[in-house]
Amino acid sequence: MADSALDFSISPTAQPGQEVNQVTTMVRMTLPMFLVDVPEQAAVCAAVEAVVTELVDIAARHRASADLVGRVAFDGTHVTVSVGDMAGPLPAPEQEPGLYLVHRLADDVGQYDGDFGGRVTWAALPVAG
Repeated sequence: MADSALDFSISPTAQPGQEVNQVTTMVRMTLPMFLVDVPEQAAVCAAVEAVVTELVDIAARHRASADLVGRVAFDGTHVTVSVGDMAGPLPAPEQEPGLYLVHRLADDVGQYDGDFGGRVTWAALPVAG
């Protein structure tokens, strides 16, 4: 199976909240095409959309660079959501309660140094198939 991915970049001119709406709309339109052979497609799409919503919201409020960039990729076993660039390390769930949901839905969550001077946060969600 070939990898399937959606890359996105949200301009700094987007109004607060628009970042989440723009990205979730793209994910809602594209992800089902990636998961066409996944039996639990609707549940996986809902989980990915929830994680995208939280990570984009957090990154938008703690951004290190002008543009908000990210990727949603399906490799056959996981959908990985990557969003950056954050100005620092990922806050604790106590500071960002949406991270409790991200950690519950994902097999693994982490960060790495991004290309624009900040940190990219990623979460890998399992796909039964």
